[in-house]
Amino acid sequence: MNILVVRSDKLGDFITALPAIYVLKQHNPQNKIIVCISEINAPLAKECDFIDEFIIDDKNESVFVLANKIKTKKIDVSITLYSNTRVAFAQFLVRIPKTIAPATKIAQIFYTHRVKQKRSEVKMAEFEYNLELTRKLFSSIDLNYKQPLLSFDNLDNFYEVFCLNHEIEKEVIAFHVGFGGSSDANLTLDEYENLIKNLLITKKYQIVMTFGPDEKDLYEAMQARFKDLDVVFYLSTDGLVYFAKLISQFKLFVSTSTGTYHLASLVGTTTMTFFGNSLFASASRWKSVGNIEKQTHFMLPHEGTQEREKMFKKVKLELLSL
Repeated sequence: MNILVVRSDKLGDFITALPAIYVLKQHNPQNKIIVCISEINAPLAKECDFIDEFIIDDKNESVFVLANKIKTKKIDVSITLYSNTRVAFAQFLVRIPKTIAPATKIAQIFYTHRVKQKRSEVKMAEFEYNLELTRKLFSSIDLNYKQPLLSFDNLDNFYEVFCLNHEIEKEVIAFHVGFGGSSDANLTLDEYENLIKNLLITKKYQIVMTFGPDEKDLYEAMQARFKDLDVVFYLSTDGLVYFAKLISQFKLFVSTSTGTYHLASLVGTTTMTFFGNSLFASASRWKSVGNIEKQTHFMLPHEGTQEREKMFKKVKLELLSL
């Protein structure tokens, strides 16, 4: 059976789809798992041995081009984890015999099987809703998946080279202060600076600050804040897989709830993460796919409030107790 799984949005969203993709492959390894994804996620998809093939949903191409890409794969059934009219209509044009999707938005009219989930109620996390959709195809499917869901072989030399190049001799606590607009809340740069400088005083860990390839201005701004201090600055220009391998070796990854947080959790790294103070943006909805015992979540109160000050002190104590 050729099974198409559709999740063609951002990095974090794609990572929330990986448990569902994994259990579909494990249910019957003879099934071919084909995913429809954004181009940014293709390098990561190549590293997942439970993904057989992928289709790139290029938003600059017409829906008819996307439909033709899907048609060549001879799909028997599809599961669309997050739908929009574009991906729904493309599958309708192909006449896939069985199409499964959440019963939301007008796009649901194009699917043969619609599942009421009411994700806005946040009765479970996004990745758990994705897992539940697989039961519509296989009612007896085992929803358990391996931890970490993505791992790499032969990383010792890889990480040794990174450490030699950056004169790292201690375990690393990494801070990713940017978020590319994909988070509802974050610490301020002043708050991050405060945390990092307090950690530097302990001299227990090496501090690495990581930045996405489009965050050069932020990268330079943070360098100015920590001039002459023992902080390593890494601008991620070596690709998504290199970055995933790198953060898999860190002791702790501190960030807001963004794609890099999901990536760190995916590869088994311990995380400390900041979430918006609403149900929509909460950890209840966006906790990642990694071991929950390796995730520490903080809901961010509004800036300038006593609640924010109390939370910040708690974060600082948590870090200094490591």
